[in-house]
Amino acid sequence: MKKIVPVLLALTLTGLPTDSFAQSEFTLTTDVLANPENEPAPVFPVPSERQLKWNQTEFYGFFHYGMNTYTGKSWGDGAESENLFAPTQKPNPRQWLETVKKAGMRGGIAVVKHHDGFCLWPTATTTHNVTNSSNQYAKETNIPKDFAEAAKDLGMKYGFYVSPWDRNSAYWGEKDADGNYTSTYTNNVFFRQCAELSEYGKDQFEMWFDGATGNNGYYGGANETRTIPNAYTYYDIPNLRDSIHNACPDIILWGTGGEARWIGNEDGWAGETCWSYGDGEYGDENAWKWNAGESDAKATGEWFWSEAHQSVKSAETLFKMYLETVGRNATFILNFPPDKSGELPAAYVTVCEELGNMLRTRLGNDLAKSATITASNERTAGTGRDYLAQNMIDADSTTYWATNDGQNTAEIVLSWDTEQEVRYVTLMENIRLGQRVKAFTIETSTDGQTWTKRGGNIRTTTIGYKRIIPLNGSTSSSYPTTGFKAKYLRVKITDSKACPTLHTLSVY
Repeated sequence: MKKIVPVLLALTLTGLPTDSFAQSEFTLTTDVLANPENEPAPVFPVPSERQLKWNQTEFYGFFHYGMNTYTGKSWGDGAESENLFAPTQKPNPRQWLETVKKAGMRGGIAVVKHHDGFCLWPTATTTHNVTNSSNQYAKETNIPKDFAEAAKDLGMKYGFYVSPWDRNSAYWGEKDADGNYTSTYTNNVFFRQCAELSEYGKDQFEMWFDGATGNNGYYGGANETRTIPNAYTYYDIPNLRDSIHNACPDIILWGTGGEARWIGNEDGWAGETCWSYGDGEYGDENAWKWNAGESDAKATGEWFWSEAHQSVKSAETLFKMYLETVGRNATFILNFPPDKSGELPAAYVTVCEELGNMLRTRLGNDLAKSATITASNERTAGTGRDYLAQNMIDADSTTYWATNDGQNTAEIVLSWDTEQEVRYVTLMENIRLGQRVKAFTIETSTDGQTWTKRGGNIRTTTIGYKRIIPLNGSTSSSYPTTGFKAKYLRVKITDSKACPTLHTLSVY
């Protein structure tokens, strides 16, 4: 005020209109802080909201069922008669989902069209579908409808596998007189099939596209070999992706769809170092696009049920796969194929129950919740958010711990009043702000003075959405009779792209 008065006096003396000057030159404003919550800046790339929701599904079932179930083939050529699809009773997708839910899975994806082009719903796009089978149970089959209804009722996520490659369609890989590929199949068959499937539920979480680009096939009677040079352009994926997102906002188009990647094997493992961008088992720290990995695997010998491949892997083997996928920053889609009755065999149900019991027993009682937690650095709080170490053990993924900018290393210590038996540590980054951690170690102590490194020779590099470390260093025999005795557990983050952020630290 002392500085303004002389100016006003001077203006009055010169005869200038002080009221009009004040109104035109001075405006009262309220300062708005650019970052009132003091949140860390994102480290790009970061996931979209739909990609984040997809990652949160973690573990889900895969159900290969269709024409191949009755022909014994792995890949039908598209020439199969519709009458060969002959269930011995009405297929029961609810039983599929009920079974895998017992295993701890949060959703499932049903194969509704494989490469043979046979559709497991009454589609208007082709006569090669369930309605044209002479089998009465086939005529009653509508897998997308029954699967979606069951998933919603069971509180599970759901989606569909629809093969872009179609060995039955005369239009797939068709060329015009000038040798150019036509768009007839993409526009009139494949797009319409995807649109039909989107009508079975706006809340689908994934549409699964195989990356096959052709081979020999029936192709409407041509019986020849056809290939396409580039699936992404042939299927007009950008246009398809936008169209499907308009219908199903949370859906992820897997594989050819470009929103999540194939981990690179069908054996149920991801790399110990696994970035959520790049390709393959390990990703690429320097890639520019968020592309988290999904690991697909068979619980049996083949994708489709057959007389020759009915045996199922043990629950212990499947638990190992879980540690090497979900526990290494990937999602895990595990296939259990229905048999000719359209249900999962009793042996598969038993294994799923055993696996679910293992997950609850081994990863169900979080000892961190009863611990005292401290961190060497806690980010300065904002106006309505803090970044305390306590946020890592509050069972709330929306709160998180972070360090101040420029502080890319840290130590986090959990302590208990009495010794605990510890076998696993789970870490989860706040990936909304990007994947950051590049190296960390885990140690235990009984006195807080002498520390022993845990995890064996496991590469404790990346964390990402979720990382599970067996403290004995083995995913094959990770649950010994007696765990390590500890009153203290220390996580050291030794390298990070920027200030680290963790929303969960669990100990089992």
